[in-house]
Amino acid sequence: MEDRLIAYGGQAVIEGVLMRGRKACAMANRAPDGSIVVRMIPLGGIYQSRLAKIPFLRGLILLWDALVLGLRALTEAANLQTGENEKIEGPTLYLTLALTFLLTIGIFFLTPAGVGWLTERYLQWSPWLSNLLEGIVRLVFLLAYLWGIGFLSDIRRVFAYHGAEHKTINAYEAGADLTPASVANFSVVHTRCGTAFLLTLVVFSLILFSLLGPLPLAWRLVSRVLLIPVVAGLAYEYIRWTSNHMYSPLVRALAAPGLALQGLTTREPDEKMLEVAIAAFQAMRKAEEGDSDG
Repeated sequence: MEDRLIAYGGQAVIEGVLMRGRKACAMANRAPDGSIVVRMIPLGGIYQSRLAKIPFLRGLILLWDALVLGLRALTEAANLQTGENEKIEGPTLYLTLALTFLLTIGIFFLTPAGVGWLTERYLQWSPWLSNLLEGIVRLVFLLAYLWGIGFLSDIRRVFAYHGAEHKTINAYEAGADLTPASVANFSVVHTRCGTAFLLTLVVFSLILFSLLGPLPLAWRLVSRVLLIPVVAGLAYEYIRWTSNHMYSPLVRALAAPGLALQGLTTREPDEKMLEVAIAAFQAMRKAEEGDSDG
């Protein structure tokens, strides 16, 4: 594999799949009338910057990808399924994204940090034990969230498109034909999945935050937010390393929890979902090859 930003990745969206390469990004969706709508989504210059080639710092690309490109794709996919008067755009969109971001930080980073601080202050726990509890609470929140949203019918369909995304990339990397019948034979899990990245981020946050030792509540909360990019960079490099060394039994064992967790975020897709994922991947590949030819 190239010693650069991992070439191909993707994301499931409402009734569709986004596929991202080094230079191009395409999203395909099943429209309400049954047709497949494919659109190209411009990639920012950050993907071609020097930052994308610097170990540990390039993990910020993945974080940027999830926060900006991913949210944009989710919004466009949702708008395709709604009527003209129900679209989310303008100030409403930006407010929704800001509130979602703040809520995510509050639930998954600040609340566990507060729980850890309370045990350290009022139960006289050692900083090591309070940080351990903080990490456990963060992990429980993540698992509970992924498990809980899986009961929603719309999310189950998104998870099936997630499986279609993985199957398509697995088929391409194996050199198989990109047809629904061929792609269907491949696994719904992938070593570079964002779900594995989230689990790794939680584990690495426990280790890094524990090294900070005891902190006043304000500094504890601030450190959790400021160090998110650092933890993301470490998690990215770990996922990249395990993905490139899956031939090792030890590495496969290390990657096993991340692969197992994908059981919560993927479902077996049907043929129509595979058609959408393949359409997105082929559009992205065509754009990348056209750019190379130019």
